[in-house]
Amino acid sequence: MYKNLVDRFLEYVKIETQSDSSSTTVPSTQTQVAFARKLMADLKEIGMEEVEYNDANGFVTATLPSNTDKEVPVIGYIAHMDTADFNAENVDPQIHENYDGGEIVLNKKLGVKLSPKDFPNMNNYIGQTLITTDGTTLLGSDDKSGIVEIFAAMEHLISNPDIKHGKIRIAFGPDEEIGVGADRFDVDHFAADFAYTIDGGPVGELQYESFNAAGANVLIQGKNVHPGTAKGKMVNALKLAIAFDEALPSQDVPEETEGREGFFHLMGLTGTVEGASMNYIIRDHDRELFIKRKQLMRDIAIRLNAPFEEERVKVIMKDSYYNMRDVIEEDMRPVELADKAMKNLDIEPDVKPIRGGTDGSKISFMGLPTPNIFAGGENFHGRYEFVAIESMEKATDVLVEIARLAAE
Repeated sequence: MYKNLVDRFLEYVKIETQSDSSSTTVPSTQTQVAFARKLMADLKEIGMEEVEYNDANGFVTATLPSNTDKEVPVIGYIAHMDTADFNAENVDPQIHENYDGGEIVLNKKLGVKLSPKDFPNMNNYIGQTLITTDGTTLLGSDDKSGIVEIFAAMEHLISNPDIKHGKIRIAFGPDEEIGVGADRFDVDHFAADFAYTIDGGPVGELQYESFNAAGANVLIQGKNVHPGTAKGKMVNALKLAIAFDEALPSQDVPEETEGREGFFHLMGLTGTVEGASMNYIIRDHDRELFIKRKQLMRDIAIRLNAPFEEERVKVIMKDSYYNMRDVIEEDMRPVELADKAMKNLDIEPDVKPIRGGTDGSKISFMGLPTPNIFAGGENFHGRYEFVAIESMEKATDVLVEIARLAAE
Protein backbone atom coordinates (compact mmCIF):
# COMPACT_ATOMS: atom_id res chain seq x y z
CA MET A 1 0.00 0.00 0.00
CA TYR A 2 2.85 2.39 0.85
CA LYS A 3 5.27 1.85 -2.00
CA ASN A 4 8.27 3.70 -0.55
CA LEU A 5 7.91 2.63 3.07
CA VAL A 6 10.20 -0.40 3.09
CA ASP A 7 12.78 0.93 0.65
CA ARG A 8 13.10 4.15 2.62
CA PHE A 9 13.47 2.21 5.87
CA LEU A 10 16.20 -0.02 4.44
CA GLU A 11 18.00 3.07 3.16
CA TYR A 12 17.74 5.06 6.37
CA VAL A 13 18.83 2.35 8.81
CA LYS A 14 22.09 1.99 6.88
CA ILE A 15 22.92 5.61 7.70
CA GLU A 16 24.82 5.84 10.99
CA THR A 17 23.22 8.42 13.31
CA GLN A 18 24.26 7.42 16.81
CA SER A 19 24.13 10.17 19.43
CA ASP A 20 26.97 10.86 21.87
CA SER A 21 26.31 11.72 25.51
CA SER A 22 29.83 13.08 25.97
CA SER A 23 29.46 15.66 23.19
CA THR A 24 28.78 19.35 23.81
CA THR A 25 27.47 20.12 20.31
CA VAL A 26 23.86 20.32 19.11
CA PRO A 27 23.19 17.80 17.69
CA SER A 28 25.71 15.69 19.53
CA THR A 29 27.09 14.10 16.33
CA GLN A 30 27.69 15.37 12.82
CA THR A 31 26.18 12.21 11.36
CA GLN A 32 22.82 13.43 12.63
CA VAL A 33 23.35 16.77 10.90
CA ALA A 34 24.12 14.99 7.64
CA PHE A 35 21.03 12.83 8.05
CA ALA A 36 18.93 15.92 8.72
CA ARG A 37 20.09 17.39 5.41
CA LYS A 38 19.15 14.13 3.71
CA LEU A 39 15.69 14.21 5.28
CA MET A 40 15.18 17.81 4.13
CA ALA A 41 15.91 16.87 0.53
CA ASP A 42 13.58 13.90 0.71
CA LEU A 43 10.79 15.96 2.30
CA LYS A 44 11.01 18.50 -0.50
CA GLU A 45 10.99 15.70 -3.07
CA ILE A 46 7.67 14.28 -1.82
CA GLY A 47 6.08 17.73 -1.85
CA MET A 48 6.25 18.93 1.75
CA GLU A 49 6.36 22.68 2.33
CA GLU A 50 8.20 24.98 4.76
CA VAL A 51 11.04 22.48 5.07
CA GLU A 52 13.52 23.95 7.55
CA TYR A 53 16.53 23.04 9.65
CA ASN A 54 16.99 24.81 12.97
CA ASP A 55 20.69 25.23 13.76
CA ALA A 56 19.90 26.01 17.38
CA ASN A 57 18.18 22.71 18.17
CA GLY A 58 18.96 20.31 15.31
CA PHE A 59 15.32 19.76 14.35
CA VAL A 60 14.04 19.39 10.81
CA THR A 61 10.48 20.66 10.46
CA ALA A 62 8.05 20.72 7.56
CA THR A 63 4.39 21.37 6.78
CA LEU A 64 1.63 19.63 4.90
CA PRO A 65 -0.94 22.39 4.28
CA SER A 66 -4.59 21.85 5.06
CA ASN A 67 -6.89 20.80 2.21
CA THR A 68 -10.14 21.50 4.03
CA ASP A 69 -12.08 24.72 4.58
CA LYS A 70 -13.06 23.62 8.07
CA GLU A 71 -11.47 24.99 11.21
CA VAL A 72 -9.60 21.94 12.45
CA PRO A 73 -6.68 21.46 14.86
CA VAL A 74 -3.09 21.53 13.65
CA ILE A 75 -1.52 18.13 14.33
CA GLY A 76 2.16 17.42 14.83
CA TYR A 77 4.02 14.19 14.13
CA ILE A 78 7.47 13.83 15.72
CA ALA A 79 10.22 11.19 15.49
CA HIS A 80 13.91 11.15 16.40
CA MET A 81 16.91 10.68 14.15
CA ASP A 82 19.47 9.22 16.54
CA THR A 83 20.07 5.62 17.51
CA ALA A 84 21.14 4.19 20.84
CA ASP A 85 24.50 3.36 22.39
CA PHE A 86 25.14 0.10 20.54
CA ASN A 87 27.13 -0.59 17.39
CA ALA A 88 25.36 1.32 14.61
CA GLU A 89 27.99 1.20 11.90
CA ASN A 90 27.51 -0.90 8.76
CA VAL A 91 23.93 -1.86 9.57
CA ASP A 92 22.94 -4.66 7.19
CA PRO A 93 19.18 -5.27 7.50
CA GLN A 94 17.92 -8.76 6.71
CA ILE A 95 14.42 -9.52 5.37
CA HIS A 96 12.64 -12.70 6.43
CA GLU A 97 9.39 -13.26 4.56
CA ASN A 98 6.50 -15.31 5.97
CA TYR A 99 8.14 -15.91 9.34
CA ASP A 100 7.41 -19.51 10.39
CA GLY A 101 7.71 -19.14 14.16
CA GLY A 102 11.12 -20.75 14.44
CA GLU A 103 14.61 -19.62 15.26
CA ILE A 104 16.23 -17.06 12.97
CA VAL A 105 19.99 -17.31 12.51
CA LEU A 106 21.21 -13.72 12.43
CA ASN A 107 24.89 -14.49 12.13
CA LYS A 108 26.04 -18.06 11.56
CA LYS A 109 29.71 -17.24 12.00
CA LEU A 110 29.17 -15.61 15.40
CA GLY A 111 26.43 -17.99 16.47
CA VAL A 112 23.90 -15.19 16.98
CA LYS A 113 20.31 -16.42 16.90
CA LEU A 114 16.95 -14.70 17.35
CA SER A 115 14.87 -17.31 19.09
CA PRO A 116 11.28 -17.31 20.37
CA LYS A 117 12.61 -19.20 23.40
CA ASP A 118 14.45 -16.03 24.41
CA PHE A 119 11.97 -13.60 22.85
CA PRO A 120 8.40 -14.95 23.07
CA ASN A 121 7.17 -11.75 21.40
CA MET A 122 8.29 -13.30 18.11
CA ASN A 123 5.25 -15.55 18.28
CA ASN A 124 3.08 -12.50 17.55
CA TYR A 125 4.59 -12.22 14.06
CA ILE A 126 4.09 -15.66 12.52
CA GLY A 127 3.26 -15.28 8.83
CA GLN A 128 4.58 -11.72 8.67
CA THR A 129 7.70 -10.27 7.05
CA LEU A 130 10.39 -9.41 9.58
CA ILE A 131 13.36 -7.10 9.16
CA THR A 132 16.22 -8.01 11.48
CA THR A 133 19.88 -7.18 12.01
CA ASP A 134 22.78 -9.32 10.82
CA GLY A 135 23.67 -9.99 14.44
CA THR A 136 26.48 -7.43 14.70
CA THR A 137 24.64 -4.10 15.03
CA LEU A 138 21.36 -2.65 16.18
CA LEU A 139 18.70 -2.16 13.51
CA GLY A 140 17.63 1.43 14.10
CA SER A 141 13.89 0.83 14.05
CA ASP A 142 14.02 3.10 17.10
CA ASP A 143 13.21 5.52 15.63
CA LYS A 144 13.71 5.28 11.89
CA SER A 145 10.50 3.28 11.74
CA GLY A 146 8.76 6.38 13.07
CA ILE A 147 10.48 8.59 10.51
CA VAL A 148 9.55 6.46 7.50
CA GLU A 149 5.99 6.01 8.75
CA ILE A 150 5.58 9.79 8.90
CA PHE A 151 7.05 10.03 5.40
CA ALA A 152 4.68 7.35 4.10
CA ALA A 153 1.65 8.99 5.69
CA MET A 154 2.54 12.37 4.19
CA GLU A 155 3.14 10.83 0.74
CA HIS A 156 -0.20 9.06 0.95
CA LEU A 157 -2.10 12.22 1.88
CA ILE A 158 -0.37 14.22 -0.85
CA SER A 159 -1.22 11.52 -3.42
CA ASN A 160 -4.81 11.22 -2.23
CA PRO A 161 -6.24 14.73 -1.93
CA ASP A 162 -9.72 13.26 -1.51
CA ILE A 163 -8.66 12.47 2.08
CA LYS A 164 -9.43 15.72 3.86
CA HIS A 165 -7.05 16.82 6.58
CA GLY A 166 -6.01 19.93 8.42
CA LYS A 167 -2.54 21.41 8.59
CA ILE A 168 0.05 18.86 9.66
CA ARG A 169 3.43 19.76 11.10
CA ILE A 170 6.23 17.23 11.29
CA ALA A 171 9.53 17.30 13.14
CA PHE A 172 12.55 15.03 13.12
CA GLY A 173 14.84 15.68 16.06
CA PRO A 174 18.26 14.67 17.40
CA ASP A 175 19.60 13.17 20.60
CA GLU A 176 16.48 11.56 22.03
CA GLU A 177 18.47 8.53 23.13
CA ILE A 178 20.73 10.64 25.35
CA GLY A 179 17.79 12.53 26.82
CA VAL A 180 18.55 16.05 25.60
CA GLY A 181 17.05 16.26 22.11
CA ALA A 182 13.81 17.94 23.10
CA ASP A 183 15.41 20.45 25.48
CA ARG A 184 15.52 23.13 22.79
CA PHE A 185 12.41 22.17 20.84
CA ASP A 186 10.67 25.33 19.59
CA VAL A 187 7.02 24.80 20.46
CA ASP A 188 5.96 28.27 19.31
CA HIS A 189 7.53 27.84 15.87
CA PHE A 190 6.11 24.34 15.52
CA ALA A 191 2.68 25.86 16.13
CA ALA A 192 0.60 22.71 16.55
CA ASP A 193 -2.42 22.26 18.79
CA PHE A 194 -1.24 18.83 19.87
CA ALA A 195 1.27 16.28 18.61
CA TYR A 196 2.39 12.68 18.74
CA THR A 197 5.78 11.08 19.04
CA ILE A 198 5.85 8.00 16.82
CA ASP A 199 8.36 6.17 18.97
CA GLY A 200 6.59 3.25 20.60
CA GLY A 201 6.96 -0.49 20.28
CA PRO A 202 4.42 -3.11 19.17
CA VAL A 203 1.18 -2.43 17.32
CA GLY A 204 -1.47 -0.75 19.46
CA GLU A 205 0.73 1.03 21.97
CA LEU A 206 -0.76 4.36 23.01
CA GLN A 207 1.05 6.03 25.86
CA TYR A 208 0.30 9.28 27.62
CA GLU A 209 1.87 8.43 30.96
CA SER A 210 5.63 8.30 31.46
CA PHE A 211 8.05 8.15 34.34
CA ASN A 212 9.16 11.13 36.35
CA ALA A 213 12.91 10.90 35.89
CA ALA A 214 16.10 12.18 37.45
CA GLY A 215 19.79 11.42 37.33
CA ALA A 216 21.97 11.22 40.42
CA ASN A 217 25.74 11.33 40.66
CA VAL A 218 27.06 10.11 44.00
CA LEU A 219 30.58 11.38 44.64
CA ILE A 220 32.56 9.76 47.45
CA GLN A 221 35.79 11.08 48.89
CA GLY A 222 37.91 8.49 50.69
CA LYS A 223 41.30 8.62 52.41
CA ASN A 224 43.95 6.19 51.30
CA VAL A 225 46.83 5.22 53.58
CA HIS A 226 49.02 2.13 53.70
CA PRO A 227 46.83 -0.81 54.75
CA GLY A 228 49.42 -1.86 57.31
CA THR A 229 48.88 1.34 59.30
CA ALA A 230 45.31 2.09 58.27
CA LYS A 231 43.51 1.60 61.57
CA GLY A 232 41.62 4.73 62.51
CA LYS A 233 42.87 6.56 59.45
CA MET A 234 41.67 4.92 56.20
CA VAL A 235 38.33 5.83 54.69
CA ASN A 236 37.57 3.37 51.90
CA ALA A 237 35.48 5.11 49.25
CA LEU A 238 34.57 1.79 47.64
CA LYS A 239 33.15 0.47 50.92
CA LEU A 240 31.09 3.64 51.29
CA ALA A 241 29.81 3.16 47.74
CA ILE A 242 28.73 -0.37 48.57
CA ALA A 243 27.04 0.83 51.75
CA PHE A 244 25.20 3.54 49.84
CA ASP A 245 23.81 1.09 47.30
CA GLU A 246 22.86 -1.46 49.94
CA ALA A 247 20.90 1.22 51.80
CA LEU A 248 18.52 1.55 48.84
CA PRO A 249 15.50 -0.82 48.69
CA SER A 250 16.87 -4.01 47.12
CA GLN A 251 13.62 -4.77 45.27
CA ASP A 252 13.38 -1.29 43.70
CA VAL A 253 15.53 -2.07 40.68
CA PRO A 254 14.61 -2.42 36.99
CA GLU A 255 14.97 -6.20 37.00
CA GLU A 256 12.42 -6.54 39.82
CA THR A 257 9.79 -3.97 38.78
CA GLU A 258 7.08 -3.53 36.16
CA GLY A 259 4.03 -1.42 35.33
CA ARG A 260 3.94 1.73 37.44
CA GLU A 261 6.56 0.50 39.90
CA GLY A 262 9.49 2.85 40.21
CA PHE A 263 13.16 2.08 40.75
CA PHE A 264 16.73 3.16 41.40
CA HIS A 265 19.11 1.97 38.68
CA LEU A 266 22.86 1.93 39.25
CA MET A 267 24.26 2.69 35.81
CA GLY A 268 27.94 2.94 36.63
CA LEU A 269 30.45 2.61 39.45
CA THR A 270 34.09 3.58 39.24
CA GLY A 271 36.65 4.24 41.90
CA THR A 272 39.46 3.36 44.24
CA VAL A 273 39.97 3.57 47.98
CA GLU A 274 40.69 7.29 47.54
CA GLY A 275 37.56 8.20 45.60
CA ALA A 276 34.51 6.72 43.91
CA SER A 277 31.67 7.83 41.66
CA MET A 278 28.27 6.19 41.21
CA ASN A 279 25.74 7.11 38.55
CA TYR A 280 22.05 6.38 39.09
CA ILE A 281 18.81 7.04 37.32
CA ILE A 282 15.69 7.46 39.46
CA ARG A 283 12.24 6.67 38.05
CA ASP A 284 8.65 6.73 39.30
CA HIS A 285 5.29 7.42 37.68
CA ASP A 286 3.91 8.93 40.89
CA ARG A 287 5.24 12.43 41.52
CA GLU A 288 5.10 12.15 45.32
CA LEU A 289 6.93 8.83 45.30
CA PHE A 290 9.46 10.31 42.90
CA ILE A 291 10.16 13.14 45.35
CA LYS A 292 10.51 10.62 48.19
CA ARG A 293 12.98 8.56 46.17
CA LYS A 294 15.20 11.57 45.67
CA GLN A 295 14.96 12.47 49.35
CA LEU A 296 15.90 8.93 50.35
CA MET A 297 19.19 9.25 48.48
CA ARG A 298 19.91 12.52 50.25
CA ASP A 299 19.07 10.96 53.62
CA ILE A 300 21.41 8.03 52.99
CA ALA A 301 24.22 10.46 52.25
CA ILE A 302 23.53 12.33 55.50
CA ARG A 303 23.59 9.07 57.46
CA LEU A 304 26.84 7.89 55.87
CA ASN A 305 28.47 11.27 56.49
CA ALA A 306 27.51 11.32 60.19
CA PRO A 307 30.64 9.54 61.52
CA PHE A 308 32.99 11.94 59.71
CA GLU A 309 33.97 15.51 60.46
CA GLU A 310 33.73 16.44 56.77
CA GLU A 311 31.32 15.55 53.97
CA ARG A 312 32.49 12.31 52.40
CA VAL A 313 29.38 11.43 50.37
CA LYS A 314 27.82 14.01 48.10
CA VAL A 315 24.69 13.48 45.95
CA ILE A 316 24.22 15.69 42.90
CA MET A 317 20.79 15.34 41.28
CA LYS A 318 19.15 16.73 38.18
CA ASP A 319 15.59 16.14 37.04
CA SER A 320 15.36 14.84 33.47
CA TYR A 321 11.64 14.89 32.64
CA TYR A 322 8.26 14.48 34.27
CA ASN A 323 5.17 12.35 33.79
CA MET A 324 3.46 13.78 30.71
CA ARG A 325 0.11 12.58 32.04
CA ASP A 326 0.04 15.64 34.30
CA VAL A 327 -0.26 17.82 31.18
CA ILE A 328 -2.10 15.58 28.73
CA GLU A 329 -4.96 14.84 31.13
CA GLU A 330 -5.88 18.51 30.81
CA ASP A 331 -6.41 18.02 27.05
CA MET A 332 -7.19 14.42 26.14
CA ARG A 333 -8.01 15.16 22.48
CA PRO A 334 -4.86 13.57 21.08
CA VAL A 335 -5.36 10.41 23.14
CA GLU A 336 -9.04 10.13 22.25
CA LEU A 337 -8.31 10.75 18.58
CA ALA A 338 -5.57 8.10 18.43
CA ASP A 339 -7.76 5.65 20.33
CA LYS A 340 -10.60 6.13 17.84
CA ALA A 341 -8.26 5.91 14.85
CA MET A 342 -6.89 2.57 16.02
CA LYS A 343 -10.34 1.16 16.70
CA ASN A 344 -11.50 2.26 13.25
CA LEU A 345 -8.62 0.21 11.84
CA ASP A 346 -9.42 -2.83 14.01
CA ILE A 347 -6.33 -2.24 16.10
CA GLU A 348 -6.87 -2.76 19.81
CA PRO A 349 -5.36 0.21 21.65
CA ASP A 350 -2.89 -0.84 24.32
CA VAL A 351 -3.05 2.12 26.68
CA LYS A 352 -0.43 1.73 29.36
CA PRO A 353 2.29 3.78 31.03
CA ILE A 354 5.63 3.79 29.26
CA ARG A 355 8.47 2.61 31.46
CA GLY A 356 10.73 5.30 30.18
CA GLY A 357 10.28 8.64 28.52
CA THR A 358 9.94 10.06 25.05
CA ASP A 359 10.59 13.50 23.62
CA GLY A 360 6.89 13.98 24.29
CA SER A 361 7.56 13.86 28.03
CA LYS A 362 9.46 17.14 27.76
CA ILE A 363 7.49 18.68 24.91
CA SER A 364 4.22 18.20 26.80
CA PHE A 365 5.57 20.33 29.65
CA MET A 366 6.52 22.99 27.11
CA GLY A 367 2.81 23.43 26.43
CA LEU A 368 2.25 21.00 23.56
CA PRO A 369 0.39 17.81 24.63
CA THR A 370 2.33 14.99 22.97
CA PRO A 371 1.41 11.36 23.70
CA ASN A 372 3.34 8.49 22.17
CA ILE A 373 2.05 5.93 19.66
CA PHE A 374 3.56 2.74 18.31
CA ALA A 375 6.13 2.58 15.54
CA GLY A 376 6.23 -1.24 15.50
CA GLY A 377 9.75 -2.23 16.52
CA GLU A 378 10.75 -4.85 19.07
CA ASN A 379 13.86 -5.58 21.18
CA PHE A 380 15.26 -2.07 20.80
CA HIS A 381 18.89 -1.06 21.34
CA GLY A 382 20.69 -4.23 20.41
CA ARG A 383 21.50 -6.98 17.95
CA TYR A 384 18.13 -8.70 18.50
CA GLU A 385 16.07 -5.74 17.31
CA PHE A 386 13.47 -6.40 14.63
CA VAL A 387 10.37 -4.92 13.07
CA ALA A 388 7.58 -6.37 10.96
CA ILE A 389 6.73 -4.60 7.73
CA GLU A 390 3.06 -5.12 8.59
CA SER A 391 3.56 -3.22 11.86
CA MET A 392 5.03 -0.22 10.05
CA GLU A 393 2.14 -0.27 7.59
CA LYS A 394 -0.36 -0.26 10.46
CA ALA A 395 1.43 2.63 12.14
CA THR A 396 1.20 4.57 8.88
CA ASP A 397 -2.50 3.70 8.65
CA VAL A 398 -3.01 5.21 12.11
CA LEU A 399 -1.27 8.48 11.20
CA VAL A 400 -3.42 8.85 8.09
CA GLU A 401 -6.59 8.00 10.03
CA ILE A 402 -5.79 10.49 12.81
CA ALA A 403 -5.40 13.23 10.20
CA ARG A 404 -8.68 12.25 8.54
CA LEU A 405 -10.63 12.06 11.80
CA ALA A 406 -9.32 15.42 12.99
CA ALA A 407 -10.73 17.04 9.86
CA GLU A 408 -14.26 15.65 10.27
